[in-house]
Amino acid sequence: MNNAAEHHAGGLVLLGGASGADKSYLARTYGRPHLLLDAFYREISEDSTADGPALPRTVYGEIDWDDPLTWNLDAAVDAIVELLETGRTRVPVYSITSSSVTGYEDVELNGGPLVAEGIFAAELPRALSRLGLLPGTDFHAWYIDQHRFPTAARRFARDVAERRKPVPFLVQRGWSLMRQERLIREHYLAAGFVPVPKRELHRRLSGP
Repeated sequence: MNNAAEHHAGGLVLLGGASGADKSYLARTYGRPHLLLDAFYREISEDSTADGPALPRTVYGEIDWDDPLTWNLDAAVDAIVELLETGRTRVPVYSITSSSVTGYEDVELNGGPLVAEGIFAAELPRALSRLGLLPGTDFHAWYIDQHRFPTAARRFARDVAERRKPVPFLVQRGWSLMRQERLIREHYLAAGFVPVPKRELHRRLSGP
């Protein structure tokens, strides 16, 4: 599915990596367009049903926003398919601070590549393959390969600056993610992602 020596030439690029790995920066810089997969998070209003909590919990009792069940895979797939087939789609504007959708925006394909990124990108190759929509050699799934310590530091600084969640929650989440990063990497590789250092990703995404 992937060839580590290839450059992209348009098409679809999935960027994976731990939270804080700079996926959004790379996608914003090189994507035409950048599709933010975090826009498809489920809303906190979905966390109440007659049978109890609807969203998964961490071991310390908070909603586990790093669990794929807090994310709407079908909506993300629909957006990717519509972008590739029609050149345009409408995506939610999602507030991580309030865990809710605050509006919608139009996203247009501007010559490609479509660079989609988010912590749940590993869920996409299988879903897209089932639909027969992976565009052959124009499809790439790359994992941002870097040491866990700078990733953790960048993640914490970003989340505090953006006031994404209360600081005690961010400390617990950050420590948990840093311990799990090897497993996160293995999950991406098992899904078909190729590990690529960030410097090399800049080269590949900037074109031949």
